[in-house]
Amino acid sequence: MIDKDVVTAVVIDERALTIDDVAIACSVTTQWVVRHVEEGTLECTGVVPHQWRFSGRALARARRIRAVEANFDADPELAALVADMLDEIDGLRARLRRAGID
Repeated sequence: MIDKDVVTAVVIDERALTIDDVAIACSVTTQWVVRHVEEGTLECTGVVPHQWRFSGRALARARRIRAVEANFDADPELAALVADMLDEIDGLRARLRRAGID
């Protein structure tokens, strides 16, 4: 059973995270992480699940996908698409800030 309490944290460094780290941070099972890696919606390094390593960026993406799935009862493919669009929006906002346009 998955605990419904949400823990919010900021990834400070780019330490490689294991599949268990990602699952715990997202309050999901490791099977959820495996499914998203196999579907191509999450990226990692390594060949098999126990060797997989995830970046902080991958963790943030996993958390976004999980939130969209939970909040909108979205299927995984739609949640990944929404995560892509949110990442793009964040990137565009950052470019605007760097250009001095808010």
